[in-house]
Amino acid sequence: MKTLDSIPISKISRASKLVSTGAKVGVNYLKYYGDKIVNSEEDAKNRLNKNNAEDIYDSLKTLKGSALKVAQMLSMEKSILPQAYVEKFSLSQFSVPPLSPPLVIKTFKKYFGKHPEDIFDTFNATSVNAASIGQVHMAEKDGKKLAVKIQYPGVAESIASDLALVKPIAIKMFNIKGKDSDKYFKEVENKLTEETNYILEIAQSKEISEACKHIPNLKFPEYYEEFSSERIITMDYMKGEHLSEFVAHNTDQEKSNKLGQALWDFYMFQIHNLRKVHADPHPGNFLISDSADLIALDFGCMKTIPEDFYIPYFELAEPECIQNPKLFTEKLYELEILRKDDSEEEITFFTAMFHELLSLFTKPFHVEEFDFSSSDFFNQISEMGQRYSKSTELKNMNGNRGSTHFIYINRTFFGLYNLMFDLKAENVKINNFKNL
Repeated sequence: MKTLDSIPISKISRASKLVSTGAKVGVNYLKYYGDKIVNSEEDAKNRLNKNNAEDIYDSLKTLKGSALKVAQMLSMEKSILPQAYVEKFSLSQFSVPPLSPPLVIKTFKKYFGKHPEDIFDTFNATSVNAASIGQVHMAEKDGKKLAVKIQYPGVAESIASDLALVKPIAIKMFNIKGKDSDKYFKEVENKLTEETNYILEIAQSKEISEACKHIPNLKFPEYYEEFSSERIITMDYMKGEHLSEFVAHNTDQEKSNKLGQALWDFYMFQIHNLRKVHADPHPGNFLISDSADLIALDFGCMKTIPEDFYIPYFELAEPECIQNPKLFTEKLYELEILRKDDSEEEITFFTAMFHELLSLFTKPFHVEEFDFSSSDFFNQISEMGQRYSKSTELKNMNGNRGSTHFIYINRTFFGLYNLMFDLKAENVKINNFKNL
């Protein structure tokens, strides 16, 4: 894979890159208008989506940082984005052009004040894994294999300006209106800022790995603070395949079930026992070992769940609440899904919409065991997402709804469900975490 000798760091250079990408997208639309005259509308639209996805991703992968992180987040919205975008943006999870070895050494010395070979016995300046915020290198110290994650230069400083650039796209895509919409972008900005603080990530990693180490078939690396800094993390090198690589060839249902149960227990234990959760559940953050253990990585994005959100959120998932119109409506107001300034039309529409959504999405919680390999369940979620994404009625209403906590909690559940489906895990014991 081609390496990068530099990354646009200044606001002007990053904005210029996105403007040039916008021009390419404009040309793609001109081609589309001509294409649909001589070909079917569906074929023309598919080619448009493919071309736009390629041009946008090619731009974001050179910018890295928050701009690429947003693409990574969007790649998990499989029921909203066209397939061409999902496929292309999914590459941001663990396969993007890495920094060149000379730039790696320069960046390491800037962050640590020393050459990596002054600290480690060996250090490979060629990356073994590159993602949105940093890339990983192999090293050795006293006979122990280590993974050293180095943050891309300029990432932390460009978060606010990057989000300002992608904000108009997000507003249009998710139909966000209203004067208080900034609170949602502030939630994302705060989380992205936390993800660039590697000292915080080490503390979170050690806390979660210690709290969850008793969960069967789940492993964590050990972290080394003495070889880490605010922009560098050193941990054990964990041998394994990325989850997406494993599921591409796995035919052993017993392994799928074992891994699925470990993954589900991991998330349920965090949410219900710790009231905080690893809010970045994409395939690039999980490895599968040779013995089919699940290895959890990257605790930069952790979401604390306040009690005043946790209680109504999970009460809303209970059948008794879903089946009680009065109680259901009360919880919608409590969670800011319904607003006091809503019109009667908005109240009726969003009550019906969320009743349909929650009746489907909470099905796993209404049974003792659930089959996450069921394509019917996920097809229903996808069909519903596509239907509402095309709804002209929804587009004419204020989509600015719900507590800011929804952003990362919903992202967690969408990501978790997708991973469970990728694993094709069957007979998952939903409340198993209570017995651990």
